Amino acid sequence: MKHEYTGIKRILSAFKNSWDGFLFAFHEEEAFRQDIMICTLLLIISFFMPVSGSEYLWLIFSLVFVLFAELTNSAIETCIDRISLDRHELSKAAKDIGSLLVFLSFVNLIACWAIVCWNCL
Repeated sequence: MKHEYTGIKRILSAFKNSWDGFLFAFHEEEAFRQDIMICTLLLIISFFMPVSGSEYLWLIFSLVFVLFAELTNSAIETCIDRISLDRHELSKAAKDIGSLLVFLSFVNLIACWAIVCWNCL
């Protein structure tokens, strides 16, 4: 398979595709917008926390992981909907597994923040 672009053009094209994905998710996915708001608020709070560099990294990683999980879930749902809007047990299973991914990312976020905040006391 021959790629249309190589070198810096490929990198710029990939960046544009990523930006287009962000815009689609932001405009079409309410859950993603909610996650952005939660992560932004927690990011601002993290600036005022007396934590070490490695603890701060855990806080930031847990925020990024939530966004990663939400985008993965949205991609799964979009693919399933593209195939068919009909109800099917495998479509439901795929969407439920994507939802579980988001849930686990929030469990991870809560655990990371609880442990780091506990150490701040």
